[in-house]
Amino acid sequence: MPSLEQTCECGGSGELSAPRLRSDTPERAGLDPGEIRHLVEEFHALADGEHPWAAGAVVVVGRGPVIAVAEATGWAVRYASYDPEADAGVELPPEARVPMTVDTPFDLASLTKLFTAVAAVQQIERGTLGIDARVGAYLPDFRAAAAQGITVRELLTHTSGLRPELPLYDCADDEQRLEMLRSEVPIGVPGTYTYSDLNLLLLQQVLERITGRTLDVLVHDGITRPLGMTATGFGPCPGAAATEDQRRPWAKADRGMLRGVVHDENAWALGGVAGHAGLFSTAHDLAIFCRALLTGGAYGPARILGPDFVELLLTPPGLGFALDQRWFMGELAGRGAVGHTGFTGTSLVLDPATDTFVILLANTVHPRRRPSDSRPRAAVGTRVARAVRT
Repeated sequence: MPSLEQTCECGGSGELSAPRLRSDTPERAGLDPGEIRHLVEEFHALADGEHPWAAGAVVVVGRGPVIAVAEATGWAVRYASYDPEADAGVELPPEARVPMTVDTPFDLASLTKLFTAVAAVQQIERGTLGIDARVGAYLPDFRAAAAQGITVRELLTHTSGLRPELPLYDCADDEQRLEMLRSEVPIGVPGTYTYSDLNLLLLQQVLERITGRTLDVLVHDGITRPLGMTATGFGPCPGAAATEDQRRPWAKADRGMLRGVVHDENAWALGGVAGHAGLFSTAHDLAIFCRALLTGGAYGPARILGPDFVELLLTPPGLGFALDQRWFMGELAGRGAVGHTGFTGTSLVLDPATDTFVILLANTVHPRRRPSDSRPRAAVGTRVARAVRT
């Protein structure tokens, strides 16, 4: 595999730019082809049968600048609705289904949190946001957070004590939703870990207040545009993989079969742009994102963060990456990998020790949500860990 120096190009500033991704063989990526072959076989089985793990899925595996695996299986749209009496999806006729491709966009769900975290660290790097500053210094009208002394670091590490979520989708309007956030008092012990969407919603408010720009603009201008992630953005995204026939009692709103609009009920209530959910993207775009973080914040001629601030993101306890959530990584978890999952069936893993990344995107909530099953994700992570050649 070529060294970084051999494959770098020179940017306009004279600084070497990080090599762009290219597709090549597992051997060229330093991955064992036998393990990769088994990975691909097992991956295609995930969408097989009458009750598959997911209606469809996409997997991308890369090491260094090489994408060694890029595969799609199953259907982006398979069901017209969900039949609660039969406890099964109502299948579309074959000619009406939409096949999954490697370019299919997905509702990223909580992978959105990673982009919000990067946007926050960009402000920390610029000196406009203090990592240990109190949220109340930026949002004095958010009375409960201010009174409790919640800090930016606590939001980014899920140690604020805030509960996992609030029923913002039941509020009458945006002002009522904001008032609910302003008055929400932590219920946990500050400093202890409790994964919470509210942390990223408050962080969104902080970022928008200090920059005067909305989160979608911050993500576009600071991350996706410089990296060339042209398929990534907040919805609507009409060509995305379908998610859920969203109805009560199993969901929190009655919206019918969803495709191209955000699945998360709170993000939907907030207009589709939220710190915890709302982004759509493809596996290839996420590969660029992963590669930029693995190279210390650069991709091609673009740099979104300095290496020290990428290290801040990825080093335990991490910022936004919820580093104690490793159950879905398989044997990659033992190498110090970091990553995140999304409720709709999305996940990514970065392994800085071996310069490896794994992206598995699936519409596991199509036609309706089920108890989470991360065994297929863990199996992919284990295959990749065993495939890495030193």
